[in-house]
Amino acid sequence: MSQRNKPYKFTWEGLGNIDEGRKSLGPDMPVLIYRLFQYTLKDVLVREYDEETAARLFRAAGYLAGTELSENMLDLSGDFDFFIANLTNKLKELKIGILRIEKVDPISLSFTLTVSEDLDCSGLPVSGESVCDYDEGFIAGILEAYTGRPFHVKEIDCWSTGDRTCRFAAEGR
Repeated sequence: MSQRNKPYKFTWEGLGNIDEGRKSLGPDMPVLIYRLFQYTLKDVLVREYDEETAARLFRAAGYLAGTELSENMLDLSGDFDFFIANLTNKLKELKIGILRIEKVDPISLSFTLTVSEDLDCSGLPVSGESVCDYDEGFIAGILEAYTGRPFHVKEIDCWSTGDRTCRFAAEGR
């Protein structure tokens, strides 16, 4: 059985009762610590495998997270405008980023969207390389959870390439 056909072990309930477990510290943590985890994990994956594999694994993890967040924290029952408003509010509330839809083609399910103050990269040094592989998967998972169709999401602008917002092209398949 290939890895892709294995069921996920992750469950939303497996995140635990954060209020009970962190009575003094609460549910929040600094972005610095999130990035410390993310970028050290990515570095280890690159060293153990290669850049392409690490990026693919981050997209896969992002996809799973986007799907789970959608199914557990978003109202997927409304029309597209309601869904986007709900998603925008949730991403801001969770301090993931500030979502803006720039272009929509509802017939082909093609979107261009930006995420400003992105949790993963806003404020990083300019490296010339796009770094938001996790976000590509995260957005794809969210859009698939809402539409029922798979999506290919590609970051086309990134803070680390010198832009001041992350821009993504999303295409339904």
